[in-house]
Amino acid sequence: MNPILKNILAIIAGIIIGSGVNMGIIMISGSIIPPPNGADVTTSEGLKASMHLFQPKHFVLPFLAHSLGTFSGALIAAIIAANNKMKFALGIGVFFLTGGIASVFMLPSPTWFTVLDLLGAYLPLAYFAGKLIVKKPNQ
Repeated sequence: MNPILKNILAIIAGIIIGSGVNMGIIMISGSIIPPPNGADVTTSEGLKASMHLFQPKHFVLPFLAHSLGTFSGALIAAIIAANNKMKFALGIGVFFLTGGIASVFMLPSPTWFTVLDLLGAYLPLAYFAGKLIVKKPNQ
């Protein structure tokens, strides 16, 4: 397969797989750790209005969703990419970090979670995924 097409496929697959993992975890999170009583998590407006009711335990699965979504997307991109595998993994990390930054502006969260999420969930996991695939420093 043409390397350019393979690299384009790596980006598309990384974004789709990573987003799917992220959304899958978010979708089941309410059944694992139920939202606080009185919190409407069905709409973004309801979520914004009830954010003050959330305890630290309610942020565990969103953090995992962001981390594992980024990791899986970066891993797939690095596996598929024809060359520069680490750059593609990190590119997926930057893509999801951009989404995380946008989310901070759309949906307020506690400062501790914002810092942890933005600094710990995206680029470190993308780098780790790339390192699992890249065996030589020049790949």
